[in-house]
Amino acid sequence: MSTTLAQISFQDLLTANEAETRKWRTWFELQPAAVLDVSLSIALAKNVRDFLLHIFAVELRYAERLTGLPITDYEKLSAASVADLFAIGDRARGMFRDYLATATDKDLATVMEFNTRTAGTLRASKRKIFVHAMLHGVRHWAQLATALREAGYATEWGKDFLYSPVME
Repeated sequence: MSTTLAQISFQDLLTANEAETRKWRTWFELQPAAVLDVSLSIALAKNVRDFLLHIFAVELRYAERLTGLPITDYEKLSAASVADLFAIGDRARGMFRDYLATATDKDLATVMEFNTRTAGTLRASKRKIFVHAMLHGVRHWAQLATALREAGYATEWGKDFLYSPVME
């Protein structure tokens, strides 16, 4: 087995994340606005709107950490509409893409200490932070699909990595 083929690249993870997020955006754009107010209880969110904000705010705040930008206050992010929410994620993924274009192994190995909203102060390498940001969304999109299906809003596409456009 080739070492190269035995690894997944960060570009692959980001591409898969972007593709899944596009499917969700399209789905939300076709739903009534009330879907954002469907009740749920995941990650301290009381409804879908809060949960989407959580998903995208985490992406943005970790992208800001990786790029050395000031961390956006969670409370300053707009969750008024589907467009506002997904714009946060677009911004974050653009920052991730820009970061990966110039990241070196030395930079990715850099350990950062940072404060989180709910887990206190943590330490992690930039490499681990990037992987966390990608996997965080995967886990939460799965939770959201289940909650929405149970509330009568089924999604109709395969969400597993096998359905992503990477590693054809």
